[in-house]
Amino acid sequence: MDYATIQISRSTGEKLNGLRAYKRMTYDELLNALMPMIPEGDEEWVYNEDFRASLLRGLLDVKEKKTHSTEDVKKQLEIQ
Repeated sequence: MDYATIQISRSTGEKLNGLRAYKRMTYDELLNALMPMIPEGDEEWVYNEDFRASLLRGLLDVKEKKTHSTEDVKKQLEIQ
């Protein structure tokens, strides 16, 4: 198998370690276990990889409070 090296911070590594199912689980195994949790599609269509990645980024934005409420946007746009 061909492998690539990625850079992650120490704190990210610690978070990933906490998600491992068993002590010697590799990051590759962990990431491959996590990726299927991103929805494959809905009743209308199958999501492509770019859309699935954008869903994940959106969920992370919500979790990190990097979003704006509908009410805030309406106020900024002066929409009632």
